[in-house]
Amino acid sequence: MLNLSDAAHQIDGQPMFKVLDKVQELERQGKKILHFELGEPDFDTPNNIIDACVDSLHSSKTHYANSMGLYELRESVAKATLKSRGFQPDINQILVTPGANAIIYYAIRCLVNPGEEIIVPDPGFPTYFSAIKFCGAKAVRAPLREENNHELKASDVEKLITKNTKLIIVNSPSNPTGAVMSKDDISKIYELCVKNDIYILSDEIYSRLTFSDEHEFFSPSMLDHCKTNTIVLNGFSKAFAMTGWRLGAAIGPKHLIDKMGLLLQTINSCVPPFVQIAGIEAINGDQTAIIAMKKEYDKRRKILVDGLNSIDGIRCTMPKGAIYAFPNVSGLGMTGEEFSEFSLEYAGVAILPGSSFGKHADEFVRICYVNSIENIKLAIEKIKVALKNRG
Repeated sequence: MLNLSDAAHQIDGQPMFKVLDKVQELERQGKKILHFELGEPDFDTPNNIIDACVDSLHSSKTHYANSMGLYELRESVAKATLKSRGFQPDINQILVTPGANAIIYYAIRCLVNPGEEIIVPDPGFPTYFSAIKFCGAKAVRAPLREENNHELKASDVEKLITKNTKLIIVNSPSNPTGAVMSKDDISKIYELCVKNDIYILSDEIYSRLTFSDEHEFFSPSMLDHCKTNTIVLNGFSKAFAMTGWRLGAAIGPKHLIDKMGLLLQTINSCVPPFVQIAGIEAINGDQTAIIAMKKEYDKRRKILVDGLNSIDGIRCTMPKGAIYAFPNVSGLGMTGEEFSEFSLEYAGVAILPGSSFGKHADEFVRICYVNSIENIKLAIEKIKVALKNRG
């Protein structure tokens, strides 16, 4: 076998898809599994979005597009940003991407040299760690503590900054915890970035999915309008139930967005125009289905968390955003890994261990509430029965 590059051996991928492979194998064997492992909305993409795409296909919108993104979509993103964050970025600050995941790689590759450091929340989205490792940078893990409701604290971040720190990643609402950071902590982290000449990548993929009035959504982009230190990562997958469309948008300083656009152009050429036209409809079109989905998620999270807290040995704080609960299962005498395996084998409920998201979450599991209320109640009951039969 001929050798691969050193970088190829640094690719870890996403552990949730490895679990999905195992689950699908069990299903092929005839076992019925309740799915709570993937952050995959169970809703279909709203019809008005699909119709916009279909109409564009019939109108021959099937050719190359500007590698930065359709002007009309970038304009829609700019106006939506004004409405949600209080500033309107310039068109040349916006890059349309093939999914939001790609923004993590583009930003790291264009900002961070091998050996330089990136402060990243732990537990955090696995792509952060995989992309950092692949690019030869160093992940410096900032712990998300249960006693802080898993919110990233500026005081923890400050202790980790060195002369080699080039980027800080924040994610609010958070995957996997559902935590929403306070305005105070985000502002202080931003100030640390300005003081130390550090960029901040703000992963806001769940920004439309916040549920608590206690923590109003706040973005560091509100402080510098993405002109100097802040890069916003956003996309259409979660809030609009468009996971398979692979459509994202980055907002950042023009000189960085220019280079990220060239990297996209080199690797992907462009995002298909008919997908972008669907994105325009998602932002500007009828929001009835989008609002209904959010209301349903709100109901589900309460039922799921109440159900988890009714199980002896499990405790779970109420997530304030995203589509995940992050219960502590140490009271069962199991690690998150052990409980995930137990849940799948004996209850037929697929979840993910906290260890899939970093080194500071062995006592936790992630459970997605992207399943029906009926199935959430059934999953809780099946877990209770399995634990009771364990003796």
